[in-house]
Amino acid sequence: MINTRLIAALFWLLWTVSGISQSLEEKLSDLSSEYGFSYAALKTDTLFTEKYILWFDQPVDHKSSGGETFRQRVFLSHKDAGEPVIFITEGYDAYYAASPRYVSEMAGILGANQIVVEHRYFGKSKPDPLNWDHLTVYNAAADQHRVITVLKHLYQGKWISTGISKGGQTAMYHRFFYPDDVDMTVPYVAPLNFSTEERRVYRFLKQVGSKECRDKILRFQTKLLENKADYLPAFQKLAAQKKLNYRMGIEKAFELTVFEYSFAFWQWGQYGCDKIPDDFSDKEKTIRHLDDVAGIDWISDEGIQKLQPFFYQAMREIGFYGYDITPFRSWTSFETNPTFEFTLPEDVEVTYEPQLMQEVDHFIRHKAERMLFIYGEYDPWSAPGVDLTYHTSSMKVVKPGGSHRTRIRNLPPELKDQVLNTLEDWLSQP
Repeated sequence: MINTRLIAALFWLLWTVSGISQSLEEKLSDLSSEYGFSYAALKTDTLFTEKYILWFDQPVDHKSSGGETFRQRVFLSHKDAGEPVIFITEGYDAYYAASPRYVSEMAGILGANQIVVEHRYFGKSKPDPLNWDHLTVYNAAADQHRVITVLKHLYQGKWISTGISKGGQTAMYHRFFYPDDVDMTVPYVAPLNFSTEERRVYRFLKQVGSKECRDKILRFQTKLLENKADYLPAFQKLAAQKKLNYRMGIEKAFELTVFEYSFAFWQWGQYGCDKIPDDFSDKEKTIRHLDDVAGIDWISDEGIQKLQPFFYQAMREIGFYGYDITPFRSWTSFETNPTFEFTLPEDVEVTYEPQLMQEVDHFIRHKAERMLFIYGEYDPWSAPGVDLTYHTSSMKVVKPGGSHRTRIRNLPPELKDQVLNTLEDWLSQP
C-alpha cells in the first residue's frame, strides 16, 4: 500500500532542501507566480530581518467559484524560517501593522515570525461594490485559510493564531472552521456572544467591582438623565466641535452615550472610581468626562461608518450587547432596552442567526485543543467569555481586576508564568 503521508513528507523535505539557498524574496516570487498574489518590501527596524506587504486576490464568496474578487492586505514580518509563526487574525483594519516598529506581544515573547491579516470589508481590504451578504464568519475564515495554505510553504515552525477582542473572536471562528490550520490559538479578551442583547452583560454590570463604585456610576448616569435638559446643550456643543451627526437624533444619542458609560468605565479601566464626578455644576466639564469615558463619537454617523462592517457582523452572526434601561425608565425616551440595529447600512435588513455561535461554543468546550483564552476580570466582555469543560488541553486565564487591556505582559507573575509555561509546553509537543 502507498504511504501517502510518507510521500507528502518527502515532497516537503525536497522542497525545503531545494529552497534553502533561496532568499525569502525569491521564495515569495515563486509563490506569487503560483498562487497569484503580489508583494512589496517594507522597512523594519525591530526584531525582524525582512518585512513585506502582500495582496491576496480573495473570492468575495468562497462558496461560489468564478465570482467577484477583492484584494486583501497581509503583512509578513520575517525572522527565521525555523521559528514559530504568529498568525494575527485582525478583526478590523490592520493599518498599524505597516509600521516598521510593530511587533505583536506574542511575536516578541516567542521571537517568532509574524503575519497580520486585515479583516475583509475593513481598511484596504474592501470589495467594490460592498455586497453585505458575503460578509460572513465563514468567508472571513476561508480568507485566512487561504493565506495560511500559501505561506506555510515558507516556514517549518509551529503556527499560533491570535487576535485581540474582535480579532480574538476571528481567531476562534477560523479555528472552528479550520482546526488543523494552526497548532495553537491565543484569543485575547474575546467574547462568545449568543444574541444581539447579551443579558450576561447586564448581570455582570450589577456585580462587578465594589458596590461603592457601582453606586457612583449609577449616580452619575442618573444625574445626567434626570437633568437631561440641562446637559443636552453641552453635549450638542461638543458634538458640533467634533463635527458629529446622529441619525437617531441628539436626545437619543445623549441617552445612549450615558447608558454606555458603565460598560466603557469597566471595559477600559482607565479611570478609578475616585475620578467619577461628585460636582455636576460645570455642565461642559461633566460632558467632557462622559466623552473621555464613553466617547460621544462611536455611535455618531461618522463613528458608525468606520465600524459598519463590525456592526453588521454583530447583528447577523457574532452578537453584541444592549442597554438595560430599568433604572432610568422615568427619564429616557426609549421604551425598551436599546440594541444596535440602528447601526446597520441603509436598506439592509438582518436577522440574527444564533446557530453558528452555539456550534463554536460546542467546539471550544468539547473538541478544541491547545486554545489559551485570556480575559480581564472587570472587562464586561468577560461576561460572555468562553466556558471550558476541562477535558481538552485548552486553558482560560482571568486577570484579577483586569480590563479589556489585559495582556500577557501585565498578568500577575504567577498567571504570566502559567501562560508562558503552557505555551512552551505546547511548542515542544510533536
